[in-house]
Amino acid sequence: MVLWLFAAGIVLGCSAQQKPISKQNASIETKVDSVLKLMTLEEKIGQMNQYNGFFDVTGPAPKDGQAAQKYEHIRKGYVGSMLNVTGVKDVRALQKIAVEQSRMKIPMIFGSDVIHGYQTISPIPLAESASWDLQAIQNSAKMAAEEASAVGLNWTFAPMVDVMRDARWGRVMEGAGEDPFLGSKIAVARIKGFQGDNFDDAKTILACAKHFAAYGFAESGRDYNTVDVGESTLQNIIFPPFKASVDAGVRTFMNAFNEIDGVPATGSRWLQRDILKGAWKFDGFVVSDWGSINEIRIHGNAKDGKQAAEIAVNAGCDMDMEAYLYIEHLANLVREGKVSEALIDDAARRILRVKFELGLFDDPYKYCDEAREKATVGKKEIHEAALDMAKKSIVLLKNEGNLLPLKKSGQKIALIGALADDKTSPLGNWRNASKDGSAVSVREGMARYTGNSVVYEKGATVSLNTDVFAREVKVNTTDKSGFAQAVAAAKSGDVVVMVLGEVGYQSGEGRSRADIGLPGVQQELLEEVYKVNKNLVLVLQNGRPLTIPWAAEHVPAIVEGWHLGTQSGHAIAQVLYGDYNPSGKLPMSFPRHVGQLPLYYNHKNTGRPTMPSPDEVFWSHHGDVAHTPQYPFGFGLSYTTFGYSNLKLSQSQFSKAGLIQVSVTVTNTGKVSGKEVVQLYLQDLVGSTTRPVRELKGFEMVELAPGQSKTVTFAIDEQTIQFYTANKKWEAEPGAFKVFVGGSSDANLEASFDYVR
Repeated sequence: MVLWLFAAGIVLGCSAQQKPISKQNASIETKVDSVLKLMTLEEKIGQMNQYNGFFDVTGPAPKDGQAAQKYEHIRKGYVGSMLNVTGVKDVRALQKIAVEQSRMKIPMIFGSDVIHGYQTISPIPLAESASWDLQAIQNSAKMAAEEASAVGLNWTFAPMVDVMRDARWGRVMEGAGEDPFLGSKIAVARIKGFQGDNFDDAKTILACAKHFAAYGFAESGRDYNTVDVGESTLQNIIFPPFKASVDAGVRTFMNAFNEIDGVPATGSRWLQRDILKGAWKFDGFVVSDWGSINEIRIHGNAKDGKQAAEIAVNAGCDMDMEAYLYIEHLANLVREGKVSEALIDDAARRILRVKFELGLFDDPYKYCDEAREKATVGKKEIHEAALDMAKKSIVLLKNEGNLLPLKKSGQKIALIGALADDKTSPLGNWRNASKDGSAVSVREGMARYTGNSVVYEKGATVSLNTDVFAREVKVNTTDKSGFAQAVAAAKSGDVVVMVLGEVGYQSGEGRSRADIGLPGVQQELLEEVYKVNKNLVLVLQNGRPLTIPWAAEHVPAIVEGWHLGTQSGHAIAQVLYGDYNPSGKLPMSFPRHVGQLPLYYNHKNTGRPTMPSPDEVFWSHHGDVAHTPQYPFGFGLSYTTFGYSNLKLSQSQFSKAGLIQVSVTVTNTGKVSGKEVVQLYLQDLVGSTTRPVRELKGFEMVELAPGQSKTVTFAIDEQTIQFYTANKKWEAEPGAFKVFVGGSSDANLEASFDYVR
């Protein structure tokens, strides 16, 4: 065990055998207190300061400018964390400055946006959520943590656990969809994958639940926009994945860019001190989003940066990411009596606690093993996990006439679309360390199947630039010069496979879209090809639900292929040719029209939910489009079919100490083996506040051979039916409930029960 000698001659070490990270370690608390007593006010504030990577750390130290100031701050112990520094060599060089030149020799934490893989890229989180496979999702995060930790990182700014209902918002690609129950389960899976059971293993890294809170409810789906929601929505819809993250032992939180009830989230005492650190007893630390402390001023909630820093720290934001306001103003704010030093101590204590839990006080270079870096990054096991995750993420939306799977020989296939040959877009957004051109394209994946003749035509360019920092992705809206060749190829083919959708940087942070149809001239290309060959398979590559009403009506087979990462092309080809039977289910509803947004299955009934008579106009609807989604939450087909029958409840009512068993028989009624996600929904018919028309309360994946049946059982107890009531607390209210079981949120197999006190 390495022991690090601190000022004043006190030696502090951390036992190599750590307790589970979800439980506070008394010995660590003693060590944290010992360190705090030795620190100056400025050094404690330094722990609350995070800087972005800023210079060639293996070269000479910078002599002037902001880089020189940052360097000097590390040397003085005024930096607690850095982000976007990757590679063992660079991490070690910066850590060496902190632990060998600063007075207190406190190690830094190194973070990065490891959202869906480090260099080997898994499907975007929304796609992974479509798998409904919690073990696979956990393993995907575990593989990402192993690769990231090998390059020196020990903190990821993931998972994003925002519930979101508006597909215009670019960051839907980064989350788990529209449902708080599914989102909570996936949040826990990702946290367990990143963090493991404890931090003894250097392959684990800190997770960060973000963005606290309600960022996903930005008005009009426009990133960074205002949020206006009531407490019932916050408590019942938005908060559950965050609370589940705390219960799972997540060690860091990130606050949000948006405001809630007129207060920027970064400056919200109610969110950070009352809810997170108070009611939920979170004992990790909160980091701001990039520059969001300064944005309190831009929101109009602070007159200058100094007041913004005062508001943020008093509200409970422990670490300043790239706003420079804590390091500039907090010491004076304490001396002026505007900020209590006790709050500084609390923030520094939380950060030091996590550093001890990581084992950085034992060995600041724990994550700096160049041999492991070389052996780990891009290794076969991680690629295999990425392929497995990609296949499980694919959703079959339509398959009329069993056009899929494709025959493996004897066919002439026309493969059309710029995205079919794209080796970068499948990586999606938030893939900072990946290499452009490193994904397997659909064209390459299909080339492994040699029994058919495949002719490729681009058809049309989708985008004219792919720079993540460009103000916008420029879309081709005029060049149709490739249409003729594509149409000719389609006309002579037995089957057409068209790969259409979004390039990787058309979704993600700052990538909101007002029109979420197929970008550019792709819709025109699709219609022209369909005119000459109706045996058409549409493969979508996208980071959000798209509006595809024409395709949904005309195209016989549609595959939701998302941005599936490094192994994208292999995964899609294996599904198209039937070597993998798709089992994905949508984590987010697909609208018919952008005007339906926000759209979500667990909506309220309203006072006028249905048409009273055929000629009646006064009910909740759009006059020009159906009020149902194109494809609902939880929907997804298979190459086989499943029947549901024999829904039974163990009893017709239960009380506080009891429960009800719900059982249903699921049968594979098709000709091939397949997996089905069996979903349980409840409706609380009467509540002290209005309740959704139905809510997901359980799901289980079953794998069945043709003709095989299985009984799936769910338990409903008091906790299952609890919600945040008019009494301002979580409780179960007596009354009548409906149960729905099936393969999507449109499940129509129904039963009823009562809860009595």
